[in-house]
Amino acid sequence: MSKRITPFASRYCSTLDHLKEAIRRKRPGLLRRGVVLQHDNATPHSANLTQQWLQRYGWEIRPHPAHSLDLAPSDFHLFGPLKRHLGGMAFETEDDLISELRNWFDNLDVDFFRVGINSLLSRWQKCIDLHGDYVEK
Repeated sequence: MSKRITPFASRYCSTLDHLKEAIRRKRPGLLRRGVVLQHDNATPHSANLTQQWLQRYGWEIRPHPAHSLDLAPSDFHLFGPLKRHLGGMAFETEDDLISELRNWFDNLDVDFFRVGINSLLSRWQKCIDLHGDYVEK
């Protein structure tokens, strides 16, 4: 498969730079042990620029099975609670929406994220047991 060049790849690499800096500040030992990312084959993820960035820093990629939204923490753990929180709200401006989103994220307990990430282990195992089929049907 040929690697694509995309303007979004530089933005994604910038996001990875910010993530790397946050890890360095908050969990410095993690950078020495190695970082493992799970991402899909979206163009910014598979672009040459991104692949070069990942190789330069030695970050490992766990592939995401195609069409398996049930294995994306954002889909199985984040969007439902966020949708319930925003349900019935109306925003005058995009800035109002962004402010509400920031407030919601700022008030989430760290355990919310821990539970979502930890549940990946059992979901991956189900995917393996089902030979790549959907985990949640």
